[in-house]
Amino acid sequence: MRYRDLGKTGLKVSEIGFGTIPILSGNVPVLPEYFSPDLDEAVEIMMHAYRMGCNLYDTAIPEEYGDAEYKLGVFAEKVGRENLIISDKARFMDGNDMFREVLRSAETLGTKPDIYFVHQVDEKNEDEVFSRYGALDALCDLKKAGMIRYTGIATHYYSICRRAALDERVDVIQTSGNILERGIMDRISENNNIFADKGIILNKVYAAGCLLNVFTPSELIGGTLHWPFSSALIGIGTREQADAALAEYPPCDFTFEQVSERIAEHYRPIKCTRCQRCICPRGHEIHLLLRQYNYFHLGKRYWAMKKMRMNIDEVYESCRSCTDMACMNECPQKLMIPEMIGLIYDMTR
Repeated sequence: MRYRDLGKTGLKVSEIGFGTIPILSGNVPVLPEYFSPDLDEAVEIMMHAYRMGCNLYDTAIPEEYGDAEYKLGVFAEKVGRENLIISDKARFMDGNDMFREVLRSAETLGTKPDIYFVHQVDEKNEDEVFSRYGALDALCDLKKAGMIRYTGIATHYYSICRRAALDERVDVIQTSGNILERGIMDRISENNNIFADKGIILNKVYAAGCLLNVFTPSELIGGTLHWPFSSALIGIGTREQADAALAEYPPCDFTFEQVSERIAEHYRPIKCTRCQRCICPRGHEIHLLLRQYNYFHLGKRYWAMKKMRMNIDEVYESCRSCTDMACMNECPQKLMIPEMIGLIYDMTR
């Protein structure tokens, strides 16, 4: 296992981290597989990863990750708390709510988290998170009080990553990226001078398991290693998945065209990197629909269709009447976005 600096925190984290969603007991619709290990089995899976060199374990509060937070706490006590780096998160934007959740997480874990993230920060809630008395301020107060060691922002948006990078209160950023949806990490790489002091934790390397239908773990992990992140989280639910994720893979720098060509052997992909430059003047998040089109064809059919149907009628009508086409002007892939939206609209009928 190789290790990387977590920004300027002084911590060294394993290049591959352990995502704990698959070890929860229960049913989570976004997962490609359900394992529901009991406590002893979950602890043994985490122990197996630890023996392979993994030292970063990422979780979230029960409302999001079920009993994974509790299971991780039991494992931490067994292996020795000083040997692990635990990151935790909660989807609360108000400072009072976040303060309460961190205390509850510490109780559930039976220990203090090292890093705590405000989870799912987006453009609708960012001002509350970053404002005075918002969730980030609460994390800073908890850091001063010794309840957590480092503060974090978790987001799927480049604009939020950039805002967090420019905010001295933020120690670590968690965001998404893989060899298909590479737009955020490509932009971080292009602006690495802005992000150099921050720890970067990468998730969605397997695209919630979808890309495993086309690529091997070696290709998916190796294809990200050239990016300037600290640790890439892989959701692990079995010993076999740990073996696949934690093997030492050589870097392999796929071009986006190579990735698209491989996927095109299975279906005709929409060649969107989720760079999020396709700003719609009417506020629609085009990249989310394009993503779900690809996810549908990569095997995540029920969940992707549900997501596409949420607002496709409104987006389709807006697109038909739009004369500005700002989204197309900014798209590096030169996608015919109205045509893509029409394709998705027809799919959902």
